[in-house]
Amino acid sequence: MIDWNLGDILDAIEPVMPKDAPALIHGDRIVTWPEMSRRSNNLARNLRERGAGSGAKVAFYMRNRPEYGELIAACFKGRLTHVNINYRYVPEEVFYIFDDSDSEVIVYSSEFRGNILELKDRLTNVHTFVEIGNPADIAPFAVPYESLTTQGDGSPLGIKRSPNDLLFIYTGGTTGMPKGVMWQHDDMRKAQLDAQKLLGPVPQSHEENIELIKGGETSRRTLPSCPLMHGTGFITAIGTLMSGGAIVTLNDPSFDAEELWDTVEKHKVESIAIVGDAFAKPMLRALDDYPDRWDTSSLISIISSGVMWSKEVKAGLCKHIPQVVLMDSFGASEGLGYGLAVTTSEGGTNTAKFGIGEFCDVFDENDQKVDAGSGVPGFIARKGAIPIGYYKDPEKSAKTFKTIDGVRYSIPGDWCRVESDGSLTLLGRGSVCINTAGEKVYPEEVEEALKTHPAIADALVVGVPDEKWGQAVTAVVHLSERGEFDEQSVKDHVRQQLAGYKTPKAIHPTTTALRASNGKADYAVAKKIAEGNRAAV
Repeated sequence: MIDWNLGDILDAIEPVMPKDAPALIHGDRIVTWPEMSRRSNNLARNLRERGAGSGAKVAFYMRNRPEYGELIAACFKGRLTHVNINYRYVPEEVFYIFDDSDSEVIVYSSEFRGNILELKDRLTNVHTFVEIGNPADIAPFAVPYESLTTQGDGSPLGIKRSPNDLLFIYTGGTTGMPKGVMWQHDDMRKAQLDAQKLLGPVPQSHEENIELIKGGETSRRTLPSCPLMHGTGFITAIGTLMSGGAIVTLNDPSFDAEELWDTVEKHKVESIAIVGDAFAKPMLRALDDYPDRWDTSSLISIISSGVMWSKEVKAGLCKHIPQVVLMDSFGASEGLGYGLAVTTSEGGTNTAKFGIGEFCDVFDENDQKVDAGSGVPGFIARKGAIPIGYYKDPEKSAKTFKTIDGVRYSIPGDWCRVESDGSLTLLGRGSVCINTAGEKVYPEEVEEALKTHPAIADALVVGVPDEKWGQAVTAVVHLSERGEFDEQSVKDHVRQQLAGYKTPKAIHPTTTALRASNGKADYAVAKKIAEGNRAAV
């Protein structure tokens, strides 16, 4: 297999794409592959001419929209480094990433102009601000995005690129400040191809990639339902572009399951990327409420990554869409392909149970390999095509990207148990593991038990300081409309599935959002609610 550069892949794909082949679809707006080729080539060339040299950091500050895809392509072609900005952050949080990443260019949509104005004078490293919006109403200090995409002949840049070119994925994790995960192009491409081996042939060269695209074996219309500025959405977008597919995005800034199914029908979407039950549950609810409303016959697969996807919800989706293959991917911004669970209408695996990835091992806290069936919990570790570390953070890099017995691994901190059949049962992230009376409790295991109760729609589990237990296992829950909440009955329900010490000592209903827009758990909010309720007792 060759050493890959993502810009070189795009240069190889674009000349063979049909003139009407969509690359980016957003509502009624369609950008074809030839259009994206011209616009992204112009954008890359113009950014370089404005002083963005090879490796320069370009911050993406926008919601899902076609410009995100165009700018991804431009960065890959222009040897510029993608930096994702969480648009839900307050200005100080946004400033932290601009500053920590050493961004030289900020491309933002006009809705965020106020935040840029507030921060502009402090952003001394930034030499170019690019605004996406009405060309007649662009901030005087900014360059209109459209001018950068339309000025030029749209020809390829003709520059020599490297497989070591970088892209960043800033990840907030569960604790601490956001960290910039540094991926080399070659490692990202090979990690994605490693995962795709389970689904069919993968290319070993540009020529083989083109042949697979021409044969229709890889190019699909893929809908990332989560924000592109999060790892799941961004990595999905990369894979779609590298296979000659089309990235389909939703108009509504808040996830709307009915809009998703409308879009699947309208644009014949073949694959959807989601983040667990936070997306899957409203999708299923919409299908249950309107079982004959949408034509979903185009849909081949739904892929989830990042959080738990419950067995019951998967079964419900398969009932409505019998041809669909549901793939629950166990991965992180720090590594892909830790594990995979596949469900079809004929059956599947239990919640949190994964087939271990080809390049994965499991180690205990002393860096010793865990034997299958031993019952000893350990950390999942991925070798091979992994990131080179966290940007400007050698201490955290050394903890996450460790060398064990001469082999370098990415170990993001997810606890799991290796069953006798070699499969993994995911237990949770080590940073939120609860120590109660000397016993370790993994929140996700308890959360999944809680969510099987009809009164519970969603749950997060945290440890609250306790004089007797050290930490008391405490649940914060969203109630469903399907059952009546009684705290003791919910506790009894959990106790039937898990050891007694794992049963929450208290369960606090709330209407406060427990998850970020990408579906990931906000344990800091849950802990604040739990501790506040405890103090009020």
